[in-house]
Amino acid sequence: MMRTLQENVAASRFEQERMHEVLVASQARNEELNRVNEELRKALQEREERAVGDRSAPPSPPRSFPMPFSQEIMDSVVPANTVAVKAPFTGVEDPETHLTAFHTQMMLSGGSDAVYCKVFMSTLSGTALDWFVSLPTSHITTFQQFSKMFVEQYIVNKAPPLVSYDLFDVRQYQGESLKDFLNRFGAQIVRLPSKDEEMFTHAFKKGVLLGPFSESLIRSHPATFAEIRRRAVAHIAAESEVSEKRGNVAPAKPHA
Repeated sequence: MMRTLQENVAASRFEQERMHEVLVASQARNEELNRVNEELRKALQEREERAVGDRSAPPSPPRSFPMPFSQEIMDSVVPANTVAVKAPFTGVEDPETHLTAFHTQMMLSGGSDAVYCKVFMSTLSGTALDWFVSLPTSHITTFQQFSKMFVEQYIVNKAPPLVSYDLFDVRQYQGESLKDFLNRFGAQIVRLPSKDEEMFTHAFKKGVLLGPFSESLIRSHPATFAEIRRRAVAHIAAESEVSEKRGNVAPAKPHA
């Protein structure tokens, strides 16, 4: 009986802790939505003041205002466990990169189409938020429509696509470590639509500075960029060990 009582107490304590975590998450989400709503209210208020053209007039009192979302989206509730997306968009970033980051973070909590619309709205700030509030009332009905309009609005910010021969222009800078150059070169590879391993290895050999590592690539040509990475890791580790050995001072020979 005592054991059963202890188990009940432990279960009750666990349930209380879980409810506390849910409450904290809900409060944080509400604070985030209140912040976004306040920004929207201020943006619309400033827009109305500019239209009137009377800057000396007293600010309008807080009131309800039209929204670009449909009534169905407006009536939806964002669950307390929805992850707050930490990827702000101010109007100068790449829209497709922003959408990718948004989708990646939303995978953690998921949500309905309406939830996606509301959470995505919360990532907009600055001129991007001004654009959003300028849209016609009840115009947005789905996230697909919202995201398409968003990309079209900021398509000029999209980074130009990388073509294969651009890889041969990626060169290691003087003073740049092999590790940094390897990472910078690899970041360009992931942007390419085609995966031509032979071209990757030739471009890397051309771009890396002359030295022991580039000479090893000439003596034994790598088949893939993954092989270059493995050999580079081994080379960096060996150089680090050699550098450490050089820094050690040999002990003096003891007198006989």
